Amino acid sequence: MKPIVIHTHLHKRKTGVTRSIENVFPFLNEHCETYLYGEHIDGPKISKKKLKELLFSDRKVVVHCHRNNEIMALLKYRLLGAKFHLVATRHSATKPSGLTRLLLKKADQVVSLVKSVHQNLGIENVCIPHGVNTDEFKPNGATILSEISQQHIILNTGRIRQSKGQQTLIEACALLKDHPDWALVMVGKVDSDSFLEGLKGQIQEYDISNQVYFIPETTDIVPYYRAAEIFVAPSHSEGFALVTAEAMACECTVIATKDVGVHSEMIEHGKSGYLFEAGNSEELKSVLHEIISGDLPRLEKPARKEIVNHWSARLEAERLAELYLKLSQK
Repeated sequence: MKPIVIHTHLHKRKTGVTRSIENVFPFLNEHCETYLYGEHIDGPKISKKKLKELLFSDRKVVVHCHRNNEIMALLKYRLLGAKFHLVATRHSATKPSGLTRLLLKKADQVVSLVKSVHQNLGIENVCIPHGVNTDEFKPNGATILSEISQQHIILNTGRIRQSKGQQTLIEACALLKDHPDWALVMVGKVDSDSFLEGLKGQIQEYDISNQVYFIPETTDIVPYYRAAEIFVAPSHSEGFALVTAEAMACECTVIATKDVGVHSEMIEHGKSGYLFEAGNSEELKSVLHEIISGDLPRLEKPARKEIVNHWSARLEAERLAELYLKLSQK
């Protein structure tokens, strides 16, 4: 009998973590009986009553948590006598707090997403990278963004905050003044009004205000990837960098920071994308200039091929299902 797998999502809004679950979920259904418990996520959700019914049943149940509050919520059921296997994914690349370490150690299996976290977490774990639903994240060259005046787009998606490196990106995009048919589009939730004002100050200084667009966070992100020609991931730190994989799946030519998240594992420099040192705006500007001018090749086709072959949600689902099956047999 297939194990019952429940992914938890106890968070007030959709995030990159949400999308990582939504990407893999359709493919998990091929291997397991799968449910979601929580809100603000798309998929087959169960009620608290149904959750408790399953946790206290004789069925083989695996619960997969993604945040500290979710682990704590499920551990309460264990104290009441529920029998289930607990899996926890460490999404962040930062050093875990004492509380996080304690909670991870309570899990039956910890999952990491990148080699650096796998090797340095200090807790036994298995590395299973995120995957992209390549049936959803795929190119469509006819996509046009009506709110963008320019013909060509450089895209950045995700949280707008200092650790994501948007200051470096805007410094590099000073070159847009010489390329009036190009625009920089940044899509994401702004963490700090003062940080945003600083970015706008840079944009004014470089006289590219009419070529830079800030788009609020949206769940309808695929059209932006499809409309973009170049995607830049300038982050200083990442847990995984799912947006980079999504952009590659949509056939963007990707420029990403070296040794950050999974960038250097996913991208072979000059073959499936381009890498640069985090914070080095001159290096980024040089790569952008050479791509725009045609001195460096566009790598959209090799980018998608890399994701389809090695970073698909189907492959992630197969690896997770194998883990769930092993746990349920114990």
